[in-house]
Amino acid sequence: MLKGKTALVTGAAKGIGKAIAIEFAKEGANIVLNYRSTVDDETIKEIESFGVECFALKADVSDFAQAESLIKEAKAHFGSLDVLVNNAGITRDGLLMRMSEEDFDSVLRINLKGAFNTIRHASNIMLKQKQGTIINLSSVVGLMGNAGQANYAASKAGLIGLTKSTARELAPRGITCNAIAPGFIATDMTETLSEQVKEQMLSNIPLKAYGTGEDVARAAVFLAKNRYITGQVLNVDGGMVMN
Repeated sequence: MLKGKTALVTGAAKGIGKAIAIEFAKEGANIVLNYRSTVDDETIKEIESFGVECFALKADVSDFAQAESLIKEAKAHFGSLDVLVNNAGITRDGLLMRMSEEDFDSVLRINLKGAFNTIRHASNIMLKQKQGTIINLSSVVGLMGNAGQANYAASKAGLIGLTKSTARELAPRGITCNAIAPGFIATDMTETLSEQVKEQMLSNIPLKAYGTGEDVARAAVFLAKNRYITGQVLNVDGGMVMN
């Protein structure tokens, strides 16, 4: 179902984004791998080992013009844009009373506005195609909040609102838009947390295990394959948040 399709993954140089790109490659999709600073050649080789093409494009998605250029180049190279995965994101943690304006703005600019920017430009292509899939990487923090992450939680909660509004607007043309809310996923970003914080997080996970990038990636592929799911938030969190 995804063989020969084009999937663009933002922030895909490492971590969850890389895992998602690899999982889509396994399904036969050509990959547009977006990165902001650098990307390892080995990552590109690994993706292409599944018999697909990997087109790496450097762009800061928080910049409206760069996001537009990214989408246009992806479409020009492969001829279509079938899946957009908004994974690019950063953290600038700190207590609300001490958080700087720049730390708040930078997280919202990349995590939330970056997703708006790519959706804004990709939707034009998908509307003409009368098909497409958009997947936004939110977080359980966007559902439940977290001390010391007011900026991050706000950006991820905003992504859920963006997801639902996008889903309603684009559904008549056969375009789906969903969000994935990962819980505690073992990545380079989470490795910087203290052991005390890790143990505290683990105690709140019913499955008593951390998730992996592959767990999130398989959820993304599932959503991309299903034409009748839209406007939903899929928690991949080991049971941390049960609605």
